[in-house]
Amino acid sequence: MKKGIHPEYYPNAKVICGCGNTFTVGSTKKVIRTDVCSACHPFFTGEQRIVDTAGQVERFMKRMEKTAEQKAQAEARLKAKKKGAKRRPKARKAASEKPPAKKEA
Repeated sequence: MKKGIHPEYYPNAKVICGCGNTFTVGSTKKVIRTDVCSACHPFFTGEQRIVDTAGQVERFMKRMEKTAEQKAQAEARLKAKKKGAKRRPKARKAASEKPPAKKEA
């Protein structure tokens, strides 16, 4: 390794989680602060808890609600259009009837 280009390595760096759990790892920083760890992450705990980072879950839920509303409005418009348009069935021509001949000018 070249000297002077690598950061200092701390073999006993302290990791502090938002849930209060702490443990040591090797790192280039003395103290690492994190939001989730293996003690509180839903994958490891089996909980159905959503970890919201900077309101992303709320924004996603708003988009889902907006999409559902738009789909409902589109379906309502389609039903209203089908209900309002009364179509008469076309009269079928008999196979023996021929269309009228065009007059030549």
